[in-house]
Amino acid sequence: MAAGEELGPLHGVPITTKINVDLKGHPTTNGVVAFRDRIAEEDSAAVANLRSGGAIIVGRSNVPAFSFRWFSDNDLHGRTLNPWDPTLTPGGSSGGAAAATAVGVGPIAHGTDIAGSVRYPAYCCGVTGIRPSLGVVPNFNPSGAGTPRTITNQLMSTGGLMARQVGDLRLGLPILARPDVRDSWWQPAPPPPKGPRRGLKVALLHDLEGFTPDPAVTIGLDNAASALSDAGYQVEQAAPPHFRELAELWSPLVITEARFGFAQAIEQYGDEKVRTAMATWLALTPELDLRAFSAAFGRRDQIARDWRLFLQEYPILVTPVSWQRPFPVDYDQLGPDAFRQILHAQSPMLAIALLGIPGLSVPAGIVDGVPTGVQVVAERFREDLCFDAGEAIEKTHPMGTPIDPRT
Repeated sequence: MAAGEELGPLHGVPITTKINVDLKGHPTTNGVVAFRDRIAEEDSAAVANLRSGGAIIVGRSNVPAFSFRWFSDNDLHGRTLNPWDPTLTPGGSSGGAAAATAVGVGPIAHGTDIAGSVRYPAYCCGVTGIRPSLGVVPNFNPSGAGTPRTITNQLMSTGGLMARQVGDLRLGLPILARPDVRDSWWQPAPPPPKGPRRGLKVALLHDLEGFTPDPAVTIGLDNAASALSDAGYQVEQAAPPHFRELAELWSPLVITEARFGFAQAIEQYGDEKVRTAMATWLALTPELDLRAFSAAFGRRDQIARDWRLFLQEYPILVTPVSWQRPFPVDYDQLGPDAFRQILHAQSPMLAIALLGIPGLSVPAGIVDGVPTGVQVVAERFREDLCFDAGEAIEKTHPMGTPIDPRT
């Protein structure tokens, strides 16, 4: 500053980065005891981009072991608590990032998302979280470059951000999305097309046969719908096509690939809780042979086409983040029935991840002392529409943090 040099958009902003991405000179533990001494030799794409924007990395955020649960606890770093209610999960796998953001450690936090790992922690901790479109954020981690990524990981895993305000996500995402061609999927996001951005038609997924929202979730949906209506949006109850079928494709595809290496790594190096979660997930999920695996991806393509047509009529879709309020701590350790409930509840996040379109988790009020919220979805590369709608919701339902004084 004293030299008059150009300052980055995030100059001096304190940011946390998730412990599963490389930060030069620090261990990339991913919450695994056996990885405590894996010191990164260079920055990941995410860390390098945030640094290039002027951000100051002040800490590393906690995850479940292998970043593979919706609960953030591991034998190396311990348990992350939900700052609103310590009996509830802070979400996972970016639970440490969401909790840190909620209590004011930094205004922005880095996270990653393949099954809701940004959006669910944001929901649980009452902050905003963006999972961007496939290819927007370069997803390259030097320490893992020697291991080929699976197809599902390539198509569904992405970096994202959490913040206490949507405007901070709007500011931070272009920095996180700066070029890094070491990710073969990265591409520059096209500028939003000209035309109206506000006052558009909104499809509200309020309920669906077989999916009944918890009363707290219903309140969040109603609050969001009211806020969007007051802001001039045309809100209608409408369901996207093949919702259940799409959500139920996630586990067979991802878990089939997990059987070839990842499950074995968890069994060898994971703590008891992640081993239990993986074993339960494997037992509940049919293994696909090559023909069935290929057919499932073919069906994904057909459904994606129908969703794109749906999003032409309704440029914005609002869904639950989860059909249930945040689960009690370690609910995934209670056996197959509890695990089925979790997968059923998380279906809105799984569906969006499978399609590679943006999803914004935004708070929409507090119920019984715990945040509730919604997921705002748009066509691929239309994060701007998600942010616009999210700002309309947060204007009516500002959250603050769980440590702010309240009347």
